[in-house]
Amino acid sequence: MIDDGPEVPDDEPIQEARVWQGNGWTARVIKNEDDEGWAVAMIKDGEPEPALVGPWTMGRDKKNPKPLDTNAFNTLVKTASEVLRRHEQQLHAQLHKSTVVATAEAVIKVTLDIVPDDDHPYAVLTAIDEMGDQLAQERVAASFKLSPASAAAWVESGFRAPR
Repeated sequence: MIDDGPEVPDDEPIQEARVWQGNGWTARVIKNEDDEGWAVAMIKDGEPEPALVGPWTMGRDKKNPKPLDTNAFNTLVKTASEVLRRHEQQLHAQLHKSTVVATAEAVIKVTLDIVPDDDHPYAVLTAIDEMGDQLAQERVAASFKLSPASAAAWVESGFRAPR
């Protein structure tokens, strides 16, 4: 029988010089393909691609990478999480737009929610009154441009499908 050392349970975090795992993330120090140096890839658990790849510091010997440690890993997790959060905010801003139309009777919020289906993308145009009640909803082309003018035209038309 060969003794490979202490047995590590599968759910134990990995904390090695070039691979560090925990808090739902894996940091992996890799050879930088663009130059002589090293890079670190931050991969969120369950994701196929890294959320962040950045340069990594050389060690004292100027050949090998500096080993990962707790502080570096925690900083990388914070940075990678922020990158994902910003990406999600940007995507949300692209897919969800709104404007306000003031009529003689009311102030109406008009929203456009784009559904990015690979085969048949579309958008949903919705009118909401000041009390939060839905006045109208219409399916439109994903390319529909919501602007104060297009929203006002839709409201003034009695919420007929925009052309």
